[in-house]
Amino acid sequence: MIVALDHVQVAAPAGCEDEARGFYGGLLGLEEIEKPERLAARGGVWFVVGDQALHIGVAQAFAPATKAHPALRVSSAEALEELAGRLSARGAPVSRPDPGELPGVARAFVSDPWGNRIELVAAVPRVFT
Repeated sequence: MIVALDHVQVAAPAGCEDEARGFYGGLLGLEEIEKPERLAARGGVWFVVGDQALHIGVAQAFAPATKAHPALRVSSAEALEELAGRLSARGAPVSRPDPGELPGVARAFVSDPWGNRIELVAAVPRVFT
């Protein structure tokens, strides 16, 4: 049956491609992957994230997702701090959740250029029950 998560799509307004490349590619360091030719005309940009993908898709009636969000795993707590600092220095709004929500897990939230919520989580051993 279902064996993995293939991709997550985040909505963005028309004409978002350059900002998507700057934020997701430049600031977050994700590698862009080519969209299939038949889908490229719809706009948007795709990025690889480990064995999965993050699709930035154009929504004609766009509204940012301020609660629903992808969570991107960062290699360590130190790398999370470095990334959060870089994002803040570039003007991206970074916030920190209450550490008591997930004890021992370093996290931060950032908004992409269109106000979508993105969670950054330091890589730690995870057990899902």
